[in-house]
Amino acid sequence: MNLGGGAESEFDELAAELTDVFDAGVDQDLSEEGFTRLALRTFRFQCRENRVFGDLVRARGIDPDRIDRWQEIPLVPTRVFRHVPLFSAPLASAERVFRTSGTTGSGVRGTHYVRSLALYRAAALPVFAANVLPDGARLPVVALLPSPQAAADSSLSYMVEAVMATYGATGGGWFLDADDGLLTARFRTTLDAAVDDGSPVCLVATAFALVHLLEACGRDGWSVSLPEGSRLMETGGYKGRTRSLSRSELYGGVEDWLGIPSAAIVNEYGMTEMLSQLYRSPLRTGEKDLDHHGPPWVRTQVLDPITLRPVESGAGLLAHFDLANLGTVSSILTEDWGERRGGGICLLGRAPGAEPRGCSLAAEEILSVARGLP
Repeated sequence: MNLGGGAESEFDELAAELTDVFDAGVDQDLSEEGFTRLALRTFRFQCRENRVFGDLVRARGIDPDRIDRWQEIPLVPTRVFRHVPLFSAPLASAERVFRTSGTTGSGVRGTHYVRSLALYRAAALPVFAANVLPDGARLPVVALLPSPQAAADSSLSYMVEAVMATYGATGGGWFLDADDGLLTARFRTTLDAAVDDGSPVCLVATAFALVHLLEACGRDGWSVSLPEGSRLMETGGYKGRTRSLSRSELYGGVEDWLGIPSAAIVNEYGMTEMLSQLYRSPLRTGEKDLDHHGPPWVRTQVLDPITLRPVESGAGLLAHFDLANLGTVSSILTEDWGERRGGGICLLGRAPGAEPRGCSLAAEEILSVARGLP
């Protein structure tokens, strides 16, 4: 695989090797040794090619060639994506620019420059299929999302478009408009037709869009019982939103008004700053497994919010090392709160209180380094 022209660059070579890993799927046994080897190669590449990240590493007095554990790689808080372009190439060479929703903080949107959409698809698609379509079904994808044409900077819309093209059947589409909101009439006609045909569908929606949908169902007295085999991938929270429901209320409403049982509802945990996703999937791991699981090319740590050191037990900040982030930075420090349980991660929402001190100090350090650049 060559993602660029002419002789393969170091990026192309790494991307090709990572694509082979992604193609092996979520059930592969990627050993700690194998992950560490790829993580360190990625880290050293990013130190050389990503100027902000490289200067941070040098400012800390770190020699990339002397690090031998991926856990030693400096973390970059998601907040930094709102203020500094983190990219391992000239910005003009980005194939797509994704932006966060801008519903938190000052409204300044985080920006993720994507060097290779092919690498993004290679990482995202097999994980979606394993968690949302583990039975191999090809279903119409009914998306309560704006289309990529209407929201070109939405990583979620881009991913769902790729899902439609790769796994979808005819009869799906996009049912959220930036100006008109939910396209209620079209949506209901589509689901009524699915019921008449006995054809299951794959519904994809943000939690906030589902709240609006359920409110409309209650207001208008419209409901449907979708055919067996239908499922929902729900994602996103209520950051900065005025309306929200608990997960049990949301899923209960989906079952009452759409006929999709909670055993067929998959939750995706993702973020603009990270090109891989974690899933809570009763379709794949069973109803009793309430935790999120990432693919083998992602490693997640639970950290003390002040020291950013791993906690032995209990809750803490989540940090992810994502090999799919080859073109930016792979070591991502979130403001999400969680704890490790068995083989997965229990998500507990946003970190309580103000911005965690560890996040704040790490962000200020990187921004200070960036301000010193010409």
